Amino acid sequence: MKIATRIDALWTARSLLLVAVFALGSSSARAADPAGKEVVVAPDAPKAVGPYSQAVKANGMVFVAGQLPLDPKTGLLVTGGIEQQTERVMENVKAILAASGLTMRSVVMSSCFLTNMDDFAKFNAVYAKYFPSAPPARATVGISKLAKEAQVEVAVIAVQ
Repeated sequence: MKIATRIDALWTARSLLLVAVFALGSSSARAADPAGKEVVVAPDAPKAVGPYSQAVKANGMVFVAGQLPLDPKTGLLVTGGIEQQTERVMENVKAILAASGLTMRSVVMSSCFLTNMDDFAKFNAVYAKYFPSAPPARATVGISKLAKEAQVEVAVIAVQ
């Protein structure tokens, strides 16, 4: 089971990389260009818990880092089950997109990570509220553990 989980996670990471490379366009546009990259800071979302940005704008796209169900005011994991954690994660994503000048309708890809795939239906019910029409492409992966003992994490790619 652990090998299958790792393969799924690697496949998801590979897929995200391919989406990012495709979005960047020609080979000359793929070269690292720090001057063309803008870090997004969202005051209404939790601060990053490590050496990464909440989101980065590049070449007309916004790459939102995986969001945990952390309360933006306290930085602590929200209490409750998968529904409450998913709601907090999606609100954090929404706040980061807003700081980028975008909405949930701008999301073209999401990567979702669940520590218990038995929670998939409950997760889906909350997730669907944020994308009532034309939902983005999505990968959902079951993994053994997330940072801070969270049950869910979501990362998105949006277009400007």
